[in-house]
Amino acid sequence: MASSTKTNTTEKCKAVKTILISQPKPERSPYYHLEQKYNIQIDWRPFIHVEAVSEKEFRKLRIKTDDFTAIIFTSKNSIEHFFRLCEETRVKMSMQTKYFCLTEAIANYLQKFIIYRKRKVLVGKRNVADLHDYFMKHKDNEKFLLPCSNLGAKDVVNYLNEQKIEFTEAMMYRTVASDLSDLEDVTYDVLVFFSPLGIESLYENFPSFKQNDTRLAVFGNSTRKAVEERGLDTNIQAPTPETPSMSMALEAYLKVSND
Repeated sequence: MASSTKTNTTEKCKAVKTILISQPKPERSPYYHLEQKYNIQIDWRPFIHVEAVSEKEFRKLRIKTDDFTAIIFTSKNSIEHFFRLCEETRVKMSMQTKYFCLTEAIANYLQKFIIYRKRKVLVGKRNVADLHDYFMKHKDNEKFLLPCSNLGAKDVVNYLNEQKIEFTEAMMYRTVASDLSDLEDVTYDVLVFFSPLGIESLYENFPSFKQNDTRLAVFGNSTRKAVEERGLDTNIQAPTPETPSMSMALEAYLKVSND
């Protein structure tokens, strides 16, 4: 990915004309307002994507999903690939199965795959610790399965181990870098990242990437840490008390750079 030559630190605040957001393009977004308001070009390109673990590969794990009485879902992807593999392996989950969902959004997505009954769907607010009371109530009577990607679910695994809850991890999908080779000779004033995986994908596609005048907008501390570990500078940070969303952080920067 190309970048212009760095001259001095003040150049970091020069006018922004182009932004690349490392996510799929949504139907509606506050970024569209920024595009019009500041007369800039915003492109969208997912730097990572999800690939399915095949039925053949899953069978090698010797895991039968219907052996488990409680399933822990950490994302919509984990739901999709769990039920995909159930279908491909011709397994029908019991109506008595309990589903532990980290958030309300994940629980709502589950309705696409099961007849939703609140007594069997246990919902947290934000993270696995929100489900603590439910786990304590059921840990001795249920057999837990944790569908996950190749990256695992570290926070959930750590919590379950700390609480001495027996469970089985099952890799059902992979999160991998997307092919960005067509961007090799393209220059953007701002690159926007939402996870450390986006940074990894950047370097997997462009090992010799140099930041130069390109400004980096990052969401979250883990993403910022990944940027720093590569020796790069974070120019736009979210969330902060003043800018809780990335669109707000970008606008705050644009007010200065494009004034």
